[in-house]
Amino acid sequence: MIIAKGDVQRVGYRDTVEKIARKLKLVGFVENLKPYDVRIIAEGEDDVLNELITQIRIKDRPTSPVSVEELDFEFVAATGEFEYFEIRRGEWAEELGERLDTAGALLHLSVELGKESVELGKESVELGKESVELGKKMLDKQDQMLDKQDVMIEKQDAHTQVLTEFRDQTQQSFGVLDVKYGAISENISLVIEEMRKEREEREESMNRLTEAILELAESNRKNKR
Repeated sequence: MIIAKGDVQRVGYRDTVEKIARKLKLVGFVENLKPYDVRIIAEGEDDVLNELITQIRIKDRPTSPVSVEELDFEFVAATGEFEYFEIRRGEWAEELGERLDTAGALLHLSVELGKESVELGKESVELGKESVELGKKMLDKQDQMLDKQDVMIEKQDAHTQVLTEFRDQTQQSFGVLDVKYGAISENISLVIEEMRKEREEREESMNRLTEAILELAESNRKNKR
């Protein structure tokens, strides 16, 4: 036998208990116990009865007006008199009043949940606006970094061009000199090659920086959610 105490009458609690008990394939009944409690008689295996106790302990669920504050239960020997699980109802006037009360409680709950949903929607919109603004700022910074990158690349291109022209002119001049001076032209070529590699490394570094900025913007946007 189980005695449920709390907000358990006129909130549809008996219907919930019946559905749970039937799914667990228990037999017995549930009924209102004046003035405020609900009594449950159920027969079945001990582990299934424990599961029933766990599932009917309904409290602080946002989608239900039911709130079970206390469950008193006692295990006794089964009588075998029940064939199925049912709700034992009172007089029709009392049951009709309970149905109306249950409907009213659910309607009130729906209205409150609707208000909360509206508030959550407003908060989501505000977060969305903040994310958009943050995204704009990050894109602006990205554009600035790309502009700086372009300037640096243009400067490097100019330097490389100057050195290339110098190398070509030097090679032409050295062509008339003795072979022992050929090493100078080779060293200049090595310098130019090293600068070219350095330029490529800088371009790669700037690309990684750009990707990191974009990842940071995406991470901030997700965190704002």
